[in-house]
Formats: sequence, structure tokens, C-alpha cells
Amino acid sequence: MPVSCRLAVKAIPNAPRDAIAGWVGDALKVRVRAPALDGRANEALREFLARSLGLPRGAIGVVQGAKSRAKVVEIRGLTPAEVRARLDARAGP
Repeated sequence: MPVSCRLAVKAIPNAPRDAIAGWVGDALKVRVRAPALDGRANEALREFLARSLGLPRGAIGVVQGAKSRAKVVEIRGLTPAEVRARLDARAGP
């Protein structure tokens, strides 16, 4: 059975740069440069998370909150502990 997990994300579109802004409770706060227009911020979020986790973009899917800043993404190929460890290693101060 393939490994996957879900992660709550608070997305901040129109940011100066793509960045992990840390954790807000159990949700990961992510800034993306793309505007919240025509799904561009969701695509940017998927691409940024895939790069940050060392996964192909297809391994990341927005499963809830496509039109909201509060989202749930599904990450295929990593356990929740692996996701947390990789993201914590990349999070800025």
C-alpha cells in the first residue's frame, strides 16, 4: 500500500517570495509569489511543496480548500513524520 498523508496548510498568496513561514498549530504556513487567481496559487503551492519535500509535483494534491487560504494537501510517498522532518529542516527563522 503506498504511503501518503494529509497536511493542513495556510497559504499566503502574493508574497515577495516562495517560503515556508513556519507552523501555526498543526498547519504549515506557506508563502507563494503567485496570485490567488485562476488556481495559480494552488499550482505554485504544489510545486513549492514538491521541491521542498524532494518529490515530483504529481505527488502533491490540494484535496480541500482550493478557493481558500486554509487548505488540506495530500502528500504521496512520505509518512507524516518524514514530511514534518523535511519541512522543519527548510523552515526559516
